[in-house]
Amino acid sequence: MSHDNVPFLDLVTVHRELQDELVEVMKTALNTAGFIGGPMVKQFEEDFARFCDAQLCIGVGSGTDALRFALIAAGVKAGDIVVTVPNTFIATTEAISQAGAHPDFVDIDERTYALDSEKLRAYLEQACERDPQTNQVRHKASGRPVTAVVPVHLYGQTADMDPIMELAESYGLKVIEDACQAQGAEYFSKKENRWRKAGSIGHVAAFSFYPGKNLGACGEAGAITTNDEQVAHTCRLLREHGQSKKYYHDIEGYNGRLDAIQAGFLSVKLQHLSRWNGQRRECAERYNKLFAGSENKITLPHQPDWARSVFHLYVVRVEDRAGLQKRLDEVGVATGVHYPIALHLTKAYEGLGFKPGDFPIAEKAADHIVSLPMFPGLTADQQKRVVTEVLKALA
Repeated sequence: MSHDNVPFLDLVTVHRELQDELVEVMKTALNTAGFIGGPMVKQFEEDFARFCDAQLCIGVGSGTDALRFALIAAGVKAGDIVVTVPNTFIATTEAISQAGAHPDFVDIDERTYALDSEKLRAYLEQACERDPQTNQVRHKASGRPVTAVVPVHLYGQTADMDPIMELAESYGLKVIEDACQAQGAEYFSKKENRWRKAGSIGHVAAFSFYPGKNLGACGEAGAITTNDEQVAHTCRLLREHGQSKKYYHDIEGYNGRLDAIQAGFLSVKLQHLSRWNGQRRECAERYNKLFAGSENKITLPHQPDWARSVFHLYVVRVEDRAGLQKRLDEVGVATGVHYPIALHLTKAYEGLGFKPGDFPIAEKAADHIVSLPMFPGLTADQQKRVVTEVLKALA
């Protein structure tokens, strides 16, 4: 490997820059023995709620915990169907299953890779019917109630939320935002004529702070945001074995608490998140300019006028992904694939009975998408090298 390798992600530099502040967090925890809950968690919850324009935030142990607790607190019950997309990390569907519900899918939009609201409409109109007694929406084939939808804000960009919220209201569905890749992303609601932050639009939202995220912990961490006090109360119970106070268990819960040290780290980093997101946007704009004129060889990320992406990932589409990745690996340019197989075709979900061709847009994307290096601090020279090598490979 040459000296000018370009990493996919740089998690070392940022922690070196913040080392003194992060060490102070550790010292505070050691000197107070405040390792679980306490002031650092409370402070982060207040700060992150404010950042997301949400009234309430509940810190939890991971993004998967956040999704699971959000679904349960929103009222999803055992046997319900929850609709989401096949092009996402498995945590989205794991959380649905672990809440006792059944995941079902609608296909994605070909340009944004997020949930296609027209396909959601078709699913509700054609695959479902209303129960004449209760007016509840039921899936025709299985008879199961359809109670929620999980739009995934993918690669740092929100789904098109206005039509999703409108359908949810019409069909009595709860909307749980999977905002695990979208800390700081914004959506312009034409209905409200204003920009909305990811995590403030649906009934409840889930965030992951896995280290590689735009806001990443130094380990596992997650959070839930909502404006519903009852949802927040239930999430707080769920994260701590159902305890309303020590050893008094109102419900059965989980061990899903946010470590105080991770909360302290996140509070330090949150102060820099808007700047880091700005750097990601600049990097994305630079990529777009460097690739200009090559659109016949490579499909660049599409940012609609209703989106302000925070570019958690910069995902392009090419015909020969394997060939491109092999070539880039040989010259020291790292890449990723998010994700190489649509969830309905994974071994884990064989029992759901889906087959190739059921969700063709997600399946096609899974075969052709590739993620290029993207992180704050990615230099113009590094990006020029990435683009040069990509275009050489495609030629």
